[in-house]
Amino acid sequence: MKALILAAGQGSRLRPLTDDIPKCLVELGGKSLLERQATVLRRAGIRDIIVVSGYRADQIAARGFATRVNPRYATTNMVATLFCAADLLSGSDDLLICYGDIVYEGRVLAALLAGEAPFTVMIDRQWLRYWRLRLEDPLTDAETLKLGPGGRLRELGKKPRDYSEIEGQYMGLIKVRADHVERLREVYGSMDRAAAYDGKDFDNMYMTSFIQYLIDHGWDVRIAETDNGWLEVDSVSDLRRYEAMAADGTLAPFYDLRETT
Repeated sequence: MKALILAAGQGSRLRPLTDDIPKCLVELGGKSLLERQATVLRRAGIRDIIVVSGYRADQIAARGFATRVNPRYATTNMVATLFCAADLLSGSDDLLICYGDIVYEGRVLAALLAGEAPFTVMIDRQWLRYWRLRLEDPLTDAETLKLGPGGRLRELGKKPRDYSEIEGQYMGLIKVRADHVERLREVYGSMDRAAAYDGKDFDNMYMTSFIQYLIDHGWDVRIAETDNGWLEVDSVSDLRRYEAMAADGTLAPFYDLRETT
């Protein structure tokens, strides 16, 4: 098993904390997001961890992590960052794709690792409870996620009209079976560089747009499910809220800091 942690961006909404460090090195409860995620991966027996970095890449390498670098991190998005590590997509191992600004409990990772489909996406069934911590109107930030028979993913990443179009929320955790890893690179290489993907140019397409492209081109994309057990740290207000909740004992139902302390 190989894990690629996508952590190229600065995280402008976390300024001034990210003025001198990349987003993944921001600390939650006295430990960086990257170290918390790496701890969970290692406890699951995953030792081959590579961080695809960009902004202040030197700081990630200095922490002892193997890295690939997206030199165009300031003008590209998550999918472009992933394929800066294209040389590692050989298909010799299953592949985990992990966003660098999330943390998650071991049970979340275990549910994803149990997936046997060619392409498995981790989703949170209790997303609304979590989104309400952060937003007055969760629909302003949520994305569609529609399922078909057998947990097959039909649609994700669009703007929802109402809650009926959201059967869970994508978390930024993906597992690709070994026999489809090289195919993933081939699909990316064949895509039209001049096309728009959900309104974004090729270099700035969202990961959800890439996954939807796979679905639309016949890939068997399935889901693994959790009920909370993770956090995204996207802004200073997110971080301060989580720290306050950890202090008063109300964070644990959403994410248990003790797992990686």
